[in-house]
This record gives sequence, C-alpha cells and structure tokens, in this order.
Amino acid sequence: MTTIRDEQLLAYFQRRRDEILATISQLVTHETPSYDKPRLDAFAGLLSGRLAAAGAAVEIIEHPTRGNHVRARFVHGDDAAKPALVLCHYDTVWPVGSLATHPFRVEAGKAYGPGIFDMQSSLALVKYAMHAVRDLDIALPRPVIVLMTSDEEIGSSSSRALIEAEARKADYVLVMESPLPGGVLKTTRKGTGAFIVETIGRSAHAGVDPYKGVNAIEEMAHQVLAIHALADREAGTTLSVGMIEGGSAPNVVPARAKAQVDVRSWTQAEAERIAQAMATLQPMLPGAQVTVSGGWNRPPLERSATGALYERVRAIGRTLGLELSEGGTGGGSDGNFTGALGIPTLDGLGVPGDGAHADHEHILVDEIPGRAALLVAMWKEL
Repeated sequence: MTTIRDEQLLAYFQRRRDEILATISQLVTHETPSYDKPRLDAFAGLLSGRLAAAGAAVEIIEHPTRGNHVRARFVHGDDAAKPALVLCHYDTVWPVGSLATHPFRVEAGKAYGPGIFDMQSSLALVKYAMHAVRDLDIALPRPVIVLMTSDEEIGSSSSRALIEAEARKADYVLVMESPLPGGVLKTTRKGTGAFIVETIGRSAHAGVDPYKGVNAIEEMAHQVLAIHALADREAGTTLSVGMIEGGSAPNVVPARAKAQVDVRSWTQAEAERIAQAMATLQPMLPGAQVTVSGGWNRPPLERSATGALYERVRAIGRTLGLELSEGGTGGGSDGNFTGALGIPTLDGLGVPGDGAHADHEHILVDEIPGRAALLVAMWKEL
C-alpha cells in the first residue's frame, strides 16, 4: 500500500469539494424527522447503498418503532486490531415540509439546508473518506465501524444499547457531530436529564370550603423553588422547570399539578447529587404528596475521556494546516454514552458552520476538504 503525505490527502479532497457538496445537497433534500419511520427507513436504505459502494460491508439493523439503524464495517489494512468507531445520526429536528421554506442553497460560501450542519454533511464526509482510503491505497491500522443511527435528536432510546455495545469493542470513538463556532472540537458535554414532579393535594370548593382542600399548585410552587435551589452556577449545574400543568377549574382547589424539569451537569458527581436530591423532595403543605419520576438520560462527557485523544488529533490537524481547539457545550450527544464507558472519545468533528436547529443552519463550503482530510488522517494515524 502507498505512503500518502497529508498534503496529498488535503489536495485530494480539495479537488472533490464540489462533488462532496453535491452529495450533501442530495442528502439534505431527503427529510428525516426523528418520528417519521417510513422516511427514516428509506433514508437508511439510501445510506446503506452509498456506504456499500464506498467499499464497506453494511448491515441495516431494523427496529419495530423507530427508524432503522445502519452499521458499516470498513477494512483497508489490518483486520485484526480493535476497530475505530465512528458515530453519526441521520435524524433531524426539522419537520416534513421544511425544504419548502428552507431549501438547499449556497450563498457567499455558505451552504444552507435543514439538518445540513447537524449532521447530514457528516454522512457525506464518511462516505468520501472511505473512497479516499481506497483511491489512495492507504493502509489503515484498524477496521472502522460506522454507526448511522435514527434517533439521536430524541434521546437515542432505540440506539443506545447498540452504541454502547460497539464502543466496548472499540479502541476509540469519533463523533461526527457539528463543531462549536469556529470549528472548535467538543471535549466536554453536559449530561442531560428530564424529571417529572407531581404534587397531589385534595380538591374542594374554592369559595365554600377552601380550607378543606390542599392546593397542589401551591405545593408545586414550593417544589419549584426547592428544585431551582439545587442549581450550582459555579459548577455549571442547571435545573429548569420548563412546563407546569394543574388544576381543573378556577373555583376548585386543585388536587393535582405536574412539572417537567430539565437538568444538566458537567460531571457525574453532580449528576448523582441531583438525582439523590430529586428523589428525596419532601412536601411542604400538610396533607400534600410529592412524587418524582424520570432521571438522567445522558451521562456527562468529561475531559478525562476526551483529553488524550484530543491532543493526538490536534497534532494530526497541524500536519494538515489545521489549528484545532477545544470547548464544551450544554447539549448532549451519543458521545456522552461512549465517554461514560471510559472509551477515548472525541466529538464535534463535522464540517464547521453554525445554526444547528435554527433558520440560519449552514456549513462553510471551503471547510469541507479540511474536515474530510482530518477524518482520513485520524483513521490512518490513530
């Protein structure tokens, strides 16, 4: 096999920039909202064919209610070593019909479209990285396993076990999520959770017998203050009661109320503190009851799982003329799962841009070759 210098690798992708962009355009024009199984399954079939054409052995992992997942194994060199795991998701937050108001377009060096930044452009990077390895006859030190899953945007409930099983077999994990502004890689992510707090009181006529009732909404007000008091701004731990419902009529003392609570933390220690505190919330009003359900759905991604891999990738980037930097975000990804297992993980390796989930979602066209070259260089060197 051939020894390829990194500048040759970058030149390869610079010549194919427009071809890659055309593929990204094709992917973006397939709408894939997280709950639309027929569209997701059709897109999984499309991805399967494209990865097979790039030289991977591909399997569609069917799911009865969520979209099917795609697993690809790519070998071009050592087939016996522990594999690299590459994580992608192909579901988006954009509803069907978004292309009518947010069509794919290129303006002033930016390519726009629903899900283009998070993360349909990354799907194209993986495909063209495989083509580059074969075209340039690059020997890889280990197989590459690619997972393209269908439910990351809604918590990965159907794919988490698959992701964790593949991660346990892997040497390291590369997460092709969108980077932070400026192309900054993600070495920390907050863990995320959702709790439901219910307060139970006793109904009564608000005018005739108000003191025979126990006001569940009043009890909830006490609980909201107690929940928000658990936050630690210095540690970055946040709790936000985002939705409340309760009561049946203005002239009835409410017997029930329910609140939904978003929780996030940078560390597992803080996550455990919050879980314990939420589980032990106590009623404040005589005769009231409080129940808590839900919990953490993604553990924090801590730098202990990312730092060493980041430093190696930063050095690889310099050989391509890329000066990479690191940062953190309050949102979670599937990398949270793999990092929590202790598997070296690096996130934010997609094409630089901005506006994930927003009207101005876009990628920077001239950044496509560099990120594609970085992906192959990581496969080659790690």
